[in-house]
Parts: sequence; C-alpha cells; structure tokens
Amino acid sequence: MREMKKHVISLAALALLFSSCASEFNRVYKTTDNDYRYEFAKECFARGKFNQAITLLQELVTIQKGTDNAQECLYMLAMAEYCDRDYESASATFKKYYQTYPKGIFAEQAAFYIGQSLYQSTPEPRLDQSATVNAISAYQDFLDFFPESQLKEKAQSRMFDLTDKLVLKEYLSAKLYYNLGDYFGNCTNGGSNFEACIVTSENALKTYPFTKMREDFAILIMKSKYELARQSVEEKKVERYRDAEDECYGFINEYPESPERKTAEKYIKRCKEITKD
Repeated sequence: MREMKKHVISLAALALLFSSCASEFNRVYKTTDNDYRYEFAKECFARGKFNQAITLLQELVTIQKGTDNAQECLYMLAMAEYCDRDYESASATFKKYYQTYPKGIFAEQAAFYIGQSLYQSTPEPRLDQSATVNAISAYQDFLDFFPESQLKEKAQSRMFDLTDKLVLKEYLSAKLYYNLGDYFGNCTNGGSNFEACIVTSENALKTYPFTKMREDFAILIMKSKYELARQSVEEKKVERYRDAEDECYGFINEYPESPERKTAEKYIKRCKEITKD
C-alpha cells in the first residue's frame, strides 16, 4: 500500500511538472517580448525540447530577419528540425540558410547538413532512390565549396554509402529479372527477362565500374546469357551459346577463385557440345 502511495505521488509530481512546463511555454509563446521568446527558444533547444524550439523559431525567423540574431535563428531552426528527425524540413531550412548566407558563420555546416538531412531520409534500396541521388549531389556541392573542410571525410564516406545503395538497387532489379526467368507476362514489348537482366547488369557496371558488387553482376550476366541461349529459337541458339561460352571464359579469367567457377566450367562444356557441329 505504501509503495502504491509513493507511485501515485510520483505520478502526481510529474503531471504537475509537465503542466508547469506547458504553462510556461504557453506564456512565452503568447508574449510580445521577442527577445525573451528568442532566449527561451535557445533554452528549449539546449535542453533537447526541439518541438517547442521549432514552434517558436518558425515565427522568430521572420521577426529576427535583419538583426544580429538572424543567422543564428535560421540555423538553429534547421538544427532543431534535424534533431527532431524532420529531415525533409531540415534539408529545406539548411538550404535556405546557405542560399541566404553563402558566406555566413554557419555556411559550411549548413552546406554539409543539406546532404546529411537527405542522407537520413533515404529509403531502403528497393524503393525510389531520388532522395539518394539528391543527397549525393548535395554532398558533392559541399565538397566543391569546402574542399578543406574537417567534414570532408565524413561527406565522402556518406557518398560511398549512398552510391552502394544505388548499386544495390540496380543489382536487386537485375536479380529480379533473372529470377523471373522465362515468365513473359511482364515482357509486353518483346525481349525476355534474361535479356533485361543482362542489360541492367551491364549498364550498372558501366555506371559504377569500381563497385564491390562487380562479381555479383558478372555472375548474373554469365548465367543469363547461358539461360538465354538455352531457351532460344533454333536460328539464334548457336550464336547465343557461343556468346555465353565467351562470357564464361571472361568470367573465369577475371574471377579465377570465384565460387561460381565450377558453374562457368559446366556451362562451357555444355556450350561446346551445342556449337561443335
């Protein structure tokens, strides 16, 4: 009973505290003393009450325009949005700061956080990667304008991560075509899934020649060329088997230790049996 009483008292104290805090915020929000509102917004930001800071700063940005606090106010709003995980708004506000104050005291950080905000909002690889492309572009802009920045290595590392995500999306697309195999329901304009897999993989290797997934794409190309030959009509069969055989030899030369080497050798043997006549 005593423990329950303590618990009730604790809850009541917390409720009183939250009520007091809410009451204080409402009082500050309604005051016409903008200097006091600004200092309170800074205090909210420092204490991690980002939502309250955002509410105040969104109005104060316009009021503080042209004053000594204008830059700090706009930058703090962007950081509050970022810390509150509203990355879309944060990116737009950081961009607004950089465009308004390209030589401002927070210009370097704002330029970096444009990309950083977009980086945080990028979706998983299977989804549309427009945000990923925009983030890479933002980081590149940052590196172009601040090549000696202490944030340079972090920006470059983020760009590599984002590029890997774009590569993975291409790989997943190519792998999907391969897995669809001889299903023709999605080939409304002719062609085949294996051809689509080959084209997608080859384009990815042209766009990202130094990707860590180069061997993975090469495996898909090799297997797709073999399957394409195997399912071809008679007049195209020999030509495509020869193409598949060449692909297998090229794969072995480039990846002699690959776990798929035995597959390549098996394909070569089969291709020779078909083309020997």
